[in-house]
Amino acid sequence: MAEKKTTKKATAEVCAAEETKKAPAKRTCGAKKAALVVNAESVGFKAGDVYQALASSETALSVKEIAKKAKISEEETLLGMGWLFKEGKIVAAEDKITLA
Repeated sequence: MAEKKTTKKATAEVCAAEETKKAPAKRTCGAKKAALVVNAESVGFKAGDVYQALASSETALSVKEIAKKAKISEEETLLGMGWLFKEGKIVAAEDKITLA
């Protein structure tokens, strides 16, 4: 069986065809999602962001609240929390996170 290869030109043609349709519900072509870089350095920086958000709040926060306060995504928040959990810097009580 021959494999079908997708090229940039073919993808652009599909996107152009989607844009010409009447009243699309949601535009998916051209929308780029930021890539999440996962390495020790970037995760360490996210851990610092999470730690600073918790330290400045002085109260327990949810993952969503931490992400908003630290101005990072929830995925980045979870990566940073994993780092801090491993180091014993944070504790979880129900759905809230506090400094240890």
